[in-house]
Amino acid sequence: MPKYRFEAIDQKGQEIKDIVDAATEEDAQATIRLMGYHVTKIALHKERKGKTARKGPAGKTLAIGFVKSKQLTAFTRQLSILQDAGLPILRSLNILRSQALNGGLRNSLIDTVYEIEGGSSLSEAFGKSPRVFNRLYINMIKAGEAGGALETILQRLADFLERSEELKQRIKSAMMYPAFVVLAAIAILTFIMIRIVPEFTKMFEEFDSELPPMTVFLVEASNAIVFYWYLLPIVPISILLFIKLTTSFEFGRFGWHLFLLKLPIFGPLVEKTTIARSTRTLGTLVTSGVPILEALHITKEASNNAVFERMFQKILEAIRDGDTIANPMKVHSRPPFHLGTLGYFMCFGFVVFGPLWYMLRVKNRIMDDMVVNMVDVGEETGELDTMLYKVADTYDKEVETVTNGLMAMLEPLLVMFLGGIVGFIVIALFMPLVQLIQDLS
Repeated sequence: MPKYRFEAIDQKGQEIKDIVDAATEEDAQATIRLMGYHVTKIALHKERKGKTARKGPAGKTLAIGFVKSKQLTAFTRQLSILQDAGLPILRSLNILRSQALNGGLRNSLIDTVYEIEGGSSLSEAFGKSPRVFNRLYINMIKAGEAGGALETILQRLADFLERSEELKQRIKSAMMYPAFVVLAAIAILTFIMIRIVPEFTKMFEEFDSELPPMTVFLVEASNAIVFYWYLLPIVPISILLFIKLTTSFEFGRFGWHLFLLKLPIFGPLVEKTTIARSTRTLGTLVTSGVPILEALHITKEASNNAVFERMFQKILEAIRDGDTIANPMKVHSRPPFHLGTLGYFMCFGFVVFGPLWYMLRVKNRIMDDMVVNMVDVGEETGELDTMLYKVADTYDKEVETVTNGLMAMLEPLLVMFLGGIVGFIVIALFMPLVQLIQDLS
């Protein structure tokens, strides 16, 4: 009896991959449905045995590291152009393989060509390289193959990746300036405290004069840095390891992501960025013809935020019960109170101020009424994808506005902060010198 390899989603939204025996594909799908699964992909299982097995692909090289999103975006755009020009898919892939500079991408394209020559579809071939092509990418290709519109789907996929990459680069560029200023300031201040202040301290000790409180504080701080300089790199590394350890558990991961969403100033930026990415992902999948359950499941994974993942999981469960998207989105977009988040606010903020800020914002929703209403209108009119794109465009602009506002605010704040520290050091060092000159005169 033939065997069919299938992928499906169970009642909890988890992905299932297995093989089932059935006489026909229709019988296989019926058997899978009886098991309580929703079929997302099914194909005849091809077994290769002994001497009939083909040799593996040749020409692969050792590749270290991952394929960058920028490189995948460029590859997708080039593939869409070649397909729009009418070239066969194998010829297009071979052209791009010969041009690929990244070893990981080139090896993946070699595997893809090998699988297609063996009878696999493009989506199945891409599925053999999950480190390069994620589920969103593969499912959109599969939808394009099913609808006979692979060129159009590739263009949409390239547009989606380019917009996502543009948003990511915009945020990175905005954060580079303050990060550079802070690191440079730390290096300069550390040099002053380790090399300059101790020389003044020796001079003050020679005159045996009483030092002002500001100077005493500066000398004590300099001594602490001189004797415990190794704590300067250890403290931030310890904080990063603490975050990495706690977020390795589901409880800590949810608490950390909720903490980021509730942060003052930076929290709204994280929230708007995640909304823009999630709505654009869902809109692209719906436009491409991916089933709504599978589209929501992929969007949940693409959000990269445990709070949004919880909301999309609740929406999935509600849709299985016959509900719409807008109703559960409104209900479950309000995160529950979380002890892990409270703990993060106590660790990284003042013991009183941090928890107080969290309690004031604990009832705020991660999806505001505008998003919910747009989704509701989209479902009523049958233009859900259009409304999701409008939401994504709106939040892209808001992210740009918030980022520009933060940069405009951070630059003078950094200058004032650094100027205050330098002024404090200068005053603390020269006050005893002025007193010495007066005594000598």
